[in-house]
Amino acid sequence: MAQFTMETDALLVDYNYMENHDPKTRQATDDVGNSTRLNNGGATSHQEGVISATSGSDDEAMLDIAMDGRDDQGLNDDHVQGSTNFLESQDDLPVSSGQYEDFHTIDWLRDIARDRMRHRHIIKNKQDGCIPKIKSAHDAWSGWVCVLLVGVSAGVCAGIIDIGTTWMSDLKQGICLEAFWLNREQCCWSGNATTFDDEGGCSQWYTWSKLFGVSSSKGGSYIIGYLLYIVWALIFGAIAALFVRVFAPYACGSGIPEIKTILSGFIIRGYLGKWTLLVKSVGMMLAVAAGLSLGKEGPFVHVACCCGNIFSYLFPKYGRNEAKKREILSAASAAGVSVAFGAPIGGVLFSLEEVSYYFPLKTLWRSFFCALMAAFVLRSINPFGNDHLVMFYIDYNEPWYIQELIPFILLGALGGIYGWFFIKFNIKWCKYRKTSSLGKYPIIEVLIVVFVTALLSFPNSYTRMNGSELIRLLVQRCGPEDSTELCDYSRNMTNDHPYMGSAIASDGVIRAVWKLALALLFKSLITIFTFGIKVPCGLFIPSMAVGAILGRVMGIGVEQLVMAYPNSPIFTNMCQSRQICTVTPGLYAMVGAAAALGGVTRMTVSLVVIMFELTGGLQYIVPMMAAAMTSKWVGDALGREGIYDAHIALNGYPYLDSKEEFTHQTIAADVMRPRCWRYGLEVRNDPPLCVITQDSMTVDEIEGILKTTEHNGFPVVVSRESQYLVGFVLRRDLNLAIANALKNQEGIVSNSPVYFASHNTHNPHGPLGLKLRKILDLAPITITDHTPMETVVEMFRKLGLRQTLVTHNGRLLGIITKKDVLRHIAQLQNQDPENILFN
Repeated sequence: MAQFTMETDALLVDYNYMENHDPKTRQATDDVGNSTRLNNGGATSHQEGVISATSGSDDEAMLDIAMDGRDDQGLNDDHVQGSTNFLESQDDLPVSSGQYEDFHTIDWLRDIARDRMRHRHIIKNKQDGCIPKIKSAHDAWSGWVCVLLVGVSAGVCAGIIDIGTTWMSDLKQGICLEAFWLNREQCCWSGNATTFDDEGGCSQWYTWSKLFGVSSSKGGSYIIGYLLYIVWALIFGAIAALFVRVFAPYACGSGIPEIKTILSGFIIRGYLGKWTLLVKSVGMMLAVAAGLSLGKEGPFVHVACCCGNIFSYLFPKYGRNEAKKREILSAASAAGVSVAFGAPIGGVLFSLEEVSYYFPLKTLWRSFFCALMAAFVLRSINPFGNDHLVMFYIDYNEPWYIQELIPFILLGALGGIYGWFFIKFNIKWCKYRKTSSLGKYPIIEVLIVVFVTALLSFPNSYTRMNGSELIRLLVQRCGPEDSTELCDYSRNMTNDHPYMGSAIASDGVIRAVWKLALALLFKSLITIFTFGIKVPCGLFIPSMAVGAILGRVMGIGVEQLVMAYPNSPIFTNMCQSRQICTVTPGLYAMVGAAAALGGVTRMTVSLVVIMFELTGGLQYIVPMMAAAMTSKWVGDALGREGIYDAHIALNGYPYLDSKEEFTHQTIAADVMRPRCWRYGLEVRNDPPLCVITQDSMTVDEIEGILKTTEHNGFPVVVSRESQYLVGFVLRRDLNLAIANALKNQEGIVSNSPVYFASHNTHNPHGPLGLKLRKILDLAPITITDHTPMETVVEMFRKLGLRQTLVTHNGRLLGIITKKDVLRHIAQLQNQDPENILFN
């Protein structure tokens, strides 16, 4: 994480720790606050602190903040002691005072500062006895225990989902009568079968036509299999859509756009809950088994993050602190990719590159540990029965040649074009779904897509199989044991090594190429309409399948070109002799899969590492890198957004992309609200800014403001006339403090004055006064009205701000929220700013 320093104000932290548990720290921070706060005509100047964002530590290293703990006790003792008609109501606030409402943004600075104060309190009391030492040890290892539990649970969930998906997918075509819980491959191996039919079945595996007594050589067998394939697909699709509709609406989609938004600091209650986890897991199995052009690998990230959210509540350090909880969610997202592809290192890099917003060094270590444990548990379960974590692991090590970089780069360019094409038309279709009556009937839409997919995919054997099986088939090399169309080559069996090197393609390969071409067209189009329907659906496998088809076809073409001209100077080093030339079409399929996935998601480093962990061959890194970079360059040239960023923008989530540069020459006065003046000109007629005065309002007046507005917080000023800024108070703290005082403190009535100031002139004959200075942030983040918006945007990105106040010569002018920044960026990009739906 980049290093940066800037002047900022102190932040109000955990009041209860400083007030009740740590008098020495309280006095020290009071001394710091008193020595740095200057009063000038009632206006409080901003304390200067240094914020250093680093990646060096978990509890202590993101921010070094000079903190002002509470009200100025050293300056105000005489005034407080001189009048007993003040009540301070922060001490007894419930735990919920630290929580956020749904669809709101968290305050990163506040939460991290609260955790640092909690950690300091534990360290300070460590020497007081055995129990504090145990608490300190528990606090130290709680993060590792939490990610351990998340990794184990993610691995178990992945194993169950993989086994269930394979069984349900095979159920569309037949059943194992001797043991119905076995899929086709397990059924044949359990019976020690040595002979297999054209579709990979055996005597123990009963297709539906065979079960009904129809011979496979008759046309009725094909019709029965066709009809039952469609019926089972409709059943699986309907159940998946019903589960999502009735029990967990948040379980639809891949979940990665929402995970990115949540990790950036947004609250979506229920999105990572227990019901979402259960429905997502079951729905993934049903949706993939229905034969839809989608995958289960992307939703694994959502499943793992659900596990992370659930287990974080076992540790208050994470469960009660939203900023700290996101460290666990970052580790969980790494575990999700780890179990999806069997790539622990790739999962960590995916979390760092693609989804995480705040990623300190300890989170990197814990993410690796979490991904490692998830992969270890999945490997122990062995869901595929092949001692590997994924279905399309390849083990060949044929060399590649420098001339092949040209088709590899071409595959990267085609992958970038495909990614642009898919994103453009998928977003258009999703917009149509949101604005038309189609969006009102999600179950009907799912059934239509399932029916069309099953109807068109069954006749083609390459579209009939699920995406993982197709990729596994395409990336494999042809050996003596292969009798598929893709391996129908004219080999000279009189040679000592007939399967060494390439060969001339026979009719079977030609037929396979035509089928693959039709499968490429079908999958490219149907995935546009499938991604976004209301079932759990991922995009990794469909994108990789499209790229693998394209790569295999190109690999066969290059292979036949080399075999046709083995003596050409271009191919001299690729042919040991006229009879033995080496071109591996399976490698082209893997490079094509990486290119297509990179074009859709715009991943680079993590994508290459994931593919390397899939292949297990170090010599293939350069082709992967060339294809991934070319894919990203071409995709970015045609359209800057990846599929997940495009869906974030489509749904209006308040996400500030740290990869985007802000290059416009605007200033804070152009964005702040209210913005009713600039250089004496009327610009926009906004309602006046809602403020609270420091000592001239009553409980009833403040309750009226809370009832008539929905703002998350309110600036506190000296008076409405002067507008000198005193601080900022959060809505939830104000609500809780007033409710707590009215309920528990005698003498507090509706006309009781409320004081946020240090020096108060109170009428001893009037009602009891309510002093709320301790809930006041005396040093909110502020900027001037001429601050460049480029600086403001960087502050919101790197500090995770919810809002910043705009001042001019110490007087409050307005406020800029994250939503205002996003609206401003949307306007500058000629987009509709009202698409930003949430605060």
